[in-house]
Amino acid sequence: MATHKIAAIYTGVALVKPLSDLLKEALPGYEVMNMLDDSMIAEIIAHGGMTKSVKRRLYSYYDIACSAGAELILNTCSSIGDAVYGAREFIPIPIVRIDEAMARLAVSQASRIAVLATLPTTLDPTIRLINLCAQEAGKKITTVSALASGAFAAITAGDAATHDRLIAEKAKLIIDECDIILLAQGSMARMEEPLRQLTGKTVLSSPRLGVEMVKRMMEGNG
Repeated sequence: MATHKIAAIYTGVALVKPLSDLLKEALPGYEVMNMLDDSMIAEIIAHGGMTKSVKRRLYSYYDIACSAGAELILNTCSSIGDAVYGAREFIPIPIVRIDEAMARLAVSQASRIAVLATLPTTLDPTIRLINLCAQEAGKKITTVSALASGAFAAITAGDAATHDRLIAEKAKLIIDECDIILLAQGSMARMEEPLRQLTGKTVLSSPRLGVEMVKRMMEGNG
């Protein structure tokens, strides 16, 4: 019987199974509580960013996770990543941004960092996170924002081939502007290795790095 519980909050169904599998692989014996509300990302897209309504719903899910006995919350969507900071003031358990470990690693490895996304609402929160990590590290960096327009709609419609093609096409356009490419959404992780081969650059995605951060924290090493 599981003695520890982690809550993972999602705004899209595509990441639920692969991320759950990663969590169970990294922390066997832990219970993973998955909470999905795709209306949050739909509202963010419609309004071009975070809304008070989305933040209220998100915080209610944090509260539910606490009431259910979770010891840590994994925030799996980069578009709502900024909301974590306010919640940490009153939620009594750790809240981990899935992209935080990726951002810190990128800052430690490179000075020219490209952020490749399939949603415009993900770009600014990710850039802010990278700049925060760079400030904490006392390092000067430059960032490049790259949007693979149409890719999110394609993957949402089940057209993975178009999703992958649009991301690859955008990546080729930014090769000379960066030393490292960050994939801003967990749903893009499938393209990590293909883009490495295509661009010859270091490419990072958030799911496995985020799970490794959760593992370190749950085991008292983070």
